[in-house]
Order: sequence, then C-alpha cells, then structure tokens
Amino acid sequence: MSQFCPVYPKPKKNRSSILSMFFGKRRSWLDGLFERSYHMKMGEIHLPGLDLYMVNEPKLVRQVLVDEANDFPKHIMLGKALKPLLGESIFTTNGLQWQRQRSMMDQSFEATRLKVVFPLMQAAALAMQQRMDTLPDGGPYDVDMEMTHVTADIIFRTILSIPLEGEDARAIFHAFTRFQELAPKLVTPVIFRLPRWLSPWFTKRKSAQAACQIRSVLERFIRPRFDAFHADKSPYTCPVKNEAQDILASLLAATDPETGQGFSFDELVDQVAMLFLAGHETSASSLSWSLYLLANSPDIQERMHAEVAGVLGTDSATEPTFSDLRSMELTRNVFRETLRLYPPVGFFARQTVKTEQMRDKIVPEHASVIISPWLIHRHRELWQNPDIFDPDRYHTASAKESLKCAYLPFSLGPRVCMGASFALQEANLILATLVRRYRFEALPGYSPIPVGRLTIRSENGVNLVVHKRG
Repeated sequence: MSQFCPVYPKPKKNRSSILSMFFGKRRSWLDGLFERSYHMKMGEIHLPGLDLYMVNEPKLVRQVLVDEANDFPKHIMLGKALKPLLGESIFTTNGLQWQRQRSMMDQSFEATRLKVVFPLMQAAALAMQQRMDTLPDGGPYDVDMEMTHVTADIIFRTILSIPLEGEDARAIFHAFTRFQELAPKLVTPVIFRLPRWLSPWFTKRKSAQAACQIRSVLERFIRPRFDAFHADKSPYTCPVKNEAQDILASLLAATDPETGQGFSFDELVDQVAMLFLAGHETSASSLSWSLYLLANSPDIQERMHAEVAGVLGTDSATEPTFSDLRSMELTRNVFRETLRLYPPVGFFARQTVKTEQMRDKIVPEHASVIISPWLIHRHRELWQNPDIFDPDRYHTASAKESLKCAYLPFSLGPRVCMGASFALQEANLILATLVRRYRFEALPGYSPIPVGRLTIRSENGVNLVVHKRG
C-alpha cells in the first residue's frame, strides 16, 4: 500500500515574530503556522490590528459554525479582500441580507438538480479530453491550467449554457491568478493596522482591475438574459436536450419570500461571480492536487483505473451515466482524501459580536476567530498518520470517527457550501474521465509549492508527465 507523504509547508519550530508574520502572510496564510498549531486545541495571537483566536477543538468548531453561528458572523476582512470581485454576495454578507440572499439561492439550487446538469458536465469533460488528446505523449504538462479550464467551463455551461473557450478562458484564468496573489496583500495591512498613508493603493488598483476583467466577461453573458427575462418573463431552456433550466434561469426566477422581488442586475452578477469563484476555483485546486497525489501513488492510480474501467469499460468514447458515479468507491475516496490534505479553503474567518468564553480564554467582542480545515484535517490528535495520502483509511473505524468531528472541506452549519454535492459529482466525473484515458507520473526533480491564499493552490503549477493509455 502507498505511504506517500505529499508536500506541505513544513511548520516552524516556534511561533514567528510579528515582523516575520507580516512578510510571510503577504505571500501565503500557511506561512505563519508552527509545530504547535497542529497539536493545539485553541491558540491566540495578539497583533497590532486584531486579537486572533485559532480554534481546532471539534466542540468549539461546532459552537462557532453550527450551534451559535449568528454570534460568529463572517469577518469584515473578507469583504475588503473579495468585494471588488464578489460585491455583496452570500460569500461575504451577514445577517438579514445574507438570509434573504441564501433563501433565494437555495430556491435556485433546488430547481437545478444534479441529474439535470450532468449532461452539461459531461460535455465539458469531453471537451477537456479532446484538448488533452492533442498533447504529446509522455510530455510534461501543467495540469493545474487544464483543471482550471475544465472547471470554469463546467460553471459556464451549468450557469449560462455556454462553453468557455478561447480568449475568455485565458483571460479569466490569468485574472483569477492575479486576484488570488493580491488577496493576502490587501488583508495583511488591516491585520497589522498600518497607517492609511501606507495603504497598498497600487495593490488595490491591480486587484480591482483583475476583478473588473472577470466581471466584464460574466456581465456580457448575463445582461441579455436579464433584460429578456424582465421584458417578457419568458422562461429559458438549456440547449442540452431542450428540456432543463440552467442555473441562471433559476436565479432569474428566484424571489424574496417576503417581498416577492427578484435579484437586481448587480446582485445577480455578484451571485454568479460568487458561484464562479466557489464553483471553479475550489474544484480546480482540488482536482489538481488529486492528480498530483495519484501521480505519486502509482499503485492507487492503477487500482482506480481498474475500478473505472470495470464500471465504464476501457473505450473512452463510452460516456459515464449519472448512476455510474455511485459505483466508484475508490474514486470517491481519492477525492475525499484530497479534500482532507488540501482543503480548497484553508481558513474560515469569523468575528465575535459579544464577549465569549472558550475553554479557559475570554474572547473579547470583535475578536477574530479562525477555523482552519487545513489544521483540523492534519491535527495530530484527530487523525492517524495525518500527513500521509491514504484513501483506504476511510474503511477504518478511526477515520469514520474523524469524519464525523474533524472533516469540514465545505464548512458546516447554516453557511455550509450549497454546491458541495455539485462539486463532488463534478470531481468524480472528471477524475474518472482522466484516469480511464491517461496515466499520470511524477515529474523528476519537481515539487509543487502549496500556498494559502483564497484557496490552497500550488505557487508553481502542478506539472506532471501525461501518458495516453493504450
């Protein structure tokens, strides 16, 4: 059995100085972690701009995210980093505004079921395979770029019924990369309470430009649909089999249960941008890490190939059906283990609205409370061999218990990711398509460099050797 220990930033022996934290967190939010971070139940750091409490104990995590979620709203720092792209979307709002938006978004996702969007996912997976079939056999390839393309394509097809190709695909990829790199640099000055004259105005400008580029692509496709809907209230059917609504159609039809009003155009763009960020950026990250893990665990990769071939056959022209995905247990566990080792969002930031007592600490009003899937999924007391890639662990009683209390890649409670099932279906389909058609190998002398920004991505891509299977 594979005992592959994948790369991760080795924690420092002791806590960094405030100066080291300042420069480290500007690059990656993983850089401030030290050895005790992976053992502690709760820790605290007092910085010039805020009091920060890191919570790892499952009981306290549940208190913050589930039982007393209203007392721990999302942190205002998120808005500072994400507002240029996401505006007032459910990813950043709180209180009554969030409740209104969430109820309307829930209506949309109820109307757009997984079985409905499956053919759209299939079409994007087939387009991915056609692109990859043009690669030279046995050559190195940055799979991170392709996973970003296919997941963005799936989001475009399922939200807008349009494939994402050519210049739009390249523009969005590069704009998202820039936006990700700049996010920590926008938040860090707030944390360290720098004077206004040291505000990173040039960084803000570049971030706003990247966000504007992404939003302009989205607006170009949303505006005609929005205007047509409000002109005659006519329904829209997705071109696939001419029978199913896409997500934008259901968002246009969603109404506030109290006022009966729908989303305004700006609100609609905010929500679609949020779905785009959450639905493609997080999935792209996880799929890239999945391929890296499989490339370095050839025994697991071959078992997974055998499983997929046993369900689908070896002919890559045979498309999976909706029910086929349920038969691929190892494929699901490979992705589950990837989400444990490289959770797409490594840190959830919350803020107290009143003084709280947590363990032996008094947490003041307006303090920052951080829940870190990255730390909880690798916690030395909550998982056995936490740094090892082992998708077979989920057959053990220990891992089943850990799943109940120490596994939260999609968060927990009222703000749990509404697209979790969508992401799991998408990931299983893409991984099955890839492993049936190709074999992935580690590139000698290369290792990805994990960085924590908006998501856990590799700073230098995910370069692998790709072979077509016979």
